[in-house]
Parts: sequence; structure tokens; C-alpha cells
Amino acid sequence: MKTYAIGDLQGCAHEAGVLLERIHADAGGEARVLYVGDLINRGPDSLGALRRVRALQVQGGGRVEALLGNHDLHLLAVAAGAQAVSPSDTLDEILAAPDREELIAWLRQRPLAMLAGGHLLVHAGVLPQWTAARTMELAGEVQDALRGDGWVEFLRQMYGNKPDRWDESLAGYNRLRCIVNALTRMRLCTPDGVMDFKQKESAGAPEGSGLVPWFELPGRRTQDVTVVFGHWSALGLLLRDKVIGLDSGCVWGGKLTAICLDDRSLLQVDCPEYKPHSGKQKK
Repeated sequence: MKTYAIGDLQGCAHEAGVLLERIHADAGGEARVLYVGDLINRGPDSLGALRRVRALQVQGGGRVEALLGNHDLHLLAVAAGAQAVSPSDTLDEILAAPDREELIAWLRQRPLAMLAGGHLLVHAGVLPQWTAARTMELAGEVQDALRGDGWVEFLRQMYGNKPDRWDESLAGYNRLRCIVNALTRMRLCTPDGVMDFKQKESAGAPEGSGLVPWFELPGRRTQDVTVVFGHWSALGLLLRDKVIGLDSGCVWGGKLTAICLDDRSLLQVDCPEYKPHSGKQKK
């Protein structure tokens, strides 16, 4: 059975359906399908996208899984009353849906990292100090918080840019916040691993900033696996020996991308510009 990873849907339910049909045709039947997060928000049909992926996962017998991205976590926080809706959100249909509680309960159970055949899948990035095994352990700490009785309070404490550097001595909500920010928000870092959250609309670091993409950090301890991620639409599709970036800006008029992890063949669907941008593909 072939395994495919799919980039950020961001509420583009129609394109997600078209891409899934192409995947099944390419695979000759059943396929394993892994979504790298941000199933919802910004696009035209967040409710449809969330319902589709949930149904696929529930019925898929382990063949379908979806990671949590920053937009998915934001929906959980809004639904729990831990965060206000943003003017740019397209979450109203989910929040008013008759199956809202089922969707939220399902989303709370999703992982923040996966290992699949020598590939480590995350939504945004991995800090240089973490091995693949350590990444899975730390993702599990956040997953436990989301699935536990204190999940609403965790979501209240989740927002913020500090701490911006990993330290094994971090504890409590500071520790969980740092893990969440790395796995779901990170793009650029200083060479010694301090995360930057100011630069969002660029494919690279501003000249003279000293920042580098997280996957170019020296001594990164996940170089023995291929890291697959989304989140960075301005970067676009990125194919390197040990790095695959899949956010090709579907909601911004780009493409929705799937990659077969077995042979690196690509499947893509063209998307309308559901959200306008001024020369940059924003997140």
C-alpha cells in the first residue's frame, strides 16, 4: 500500500476531494493518507474539510491520519472559549454545526507528530536539539494535555511566543507552549535555535537578520530521517534529500499538493485564490 502526505487544506474541501480521487487512482485502490495539519480556516469550506477528513480517519482502519496544525489548535481554543475568534477566521460554520462536539472531540485526539517509513511528519518544524524519537515523546506530552481533563486550561495557556528556546528543564505550561510553537508555528530560528515568530510572509530570512530556516540549522538531530512539514506557504513546495515542505498555498491561489512517500511522485490540484495576497502567500 502506498503512503501519501498532503499539505495544508485550510478549508479547501473541494480541492481536497479532487486530490483524494487522484491519489486513489494513482495508488490503484487503497492508500495510506497522512495530512500534515491545518485542515481548516481561511478557506471557503472549513466545515466540509473537517467532516471529510474525520470521516476518512474514523472509517479508514488506520490508513488515514491528520496532524494538528496551528489553525486546528486555534479552533479548539475558540470552541472551548479559551480564545476569541479572529476577524480573518472562517470557523463560524463549524462552531454552529449540529455535530460540532463530535468534530471537536475528534480533533482533540489527533497527534502533533507521526513516524511513517523513515519519515517524521510535523506541521511546522522540529527544533535542532530533538531527535525523531524525542520529537515523538514531546508531541505526546502535548497530546496528553489535550486529551486530559485540563485541556481547556491548557488551551488558555497555549498562546504566546515565550519561551522561544528549548531547555529540558522547562516545565508546566512553559514547556508545553514551547513544544507547540516548534511543532505548529516555527519557520525561522537563530543559528543556536531561538525561534522567531515575527517573519511570516517571506520564503527566507530578511538580509542581515541572522535567521535561518529551521531545517538548515547546523547540527539538527533529525537529519537521519526525512522531515515532512507544511505551514510555510511563502516557501512553497520544497523537495530536498531529507526535507519535504508541502504547503503550496492552496488557499492563496496556489496548489494543493500530495507526495507519495514511497517514490516522491507528486500529485497536485490547482486552486482558486480564495484569499488575496499582495505578491506573497501569507499564512
